[in-house]
Amino acid sequence: MSKDFATAVRFGFLIHDVSRLRRIVIDRALKPVGITRSQWWVLSFLGRRDGMTQTALATDLDLTKVAIGGLLDRMETAGFVERRADQRDGRIRRVYLTPAGNRFLATIRVNIEHAEQEILADVSEADLETTARTMRTIKKTLRSIAGADDTED
Repeated sequence: MSKDFATAVRFGFLIHDVSRLRRIVIDRALKPVGITRSQWWVLSFLGRRDGMTQTALATDLDLTKVAIGGLLDRMETAGFVERRADQRDGRIRRVYLTPAGNRFLATIRVNIEHAEQEILADVSEADLETTARTMRTIKKTLRSIAGADDTED
């Protein structure tokens, strides 16, 4: 693929369109279990890195500290997460999945797995692997340009 400006812009729009349409499909898959995509993302991030700080969650989810605070308030009230002071610095709040949050995450994964299979039904394993590798490379480059730490996959 040529790296001219028009091609690069179209590629960027394609990424945006795929992401937007995927969000619509995922929202529909989450509706029957009564959870929002933002809540699912919190549970998913904690499923991978339990004990994240509220600030790290806000950054990873591209939310403000106020927005993540309200989201976590609702999720804590529902019994899915709990916030605890950091053992070394009491000003830092860490967020942990509760047993109910872990169980709910497992339920959600069933709905999401079906949606993901449907989304990728017409994509070969080889194409998926190539695309994923390409997207990781682009992500790494973007994180570097943005000055972000590149510790994630």
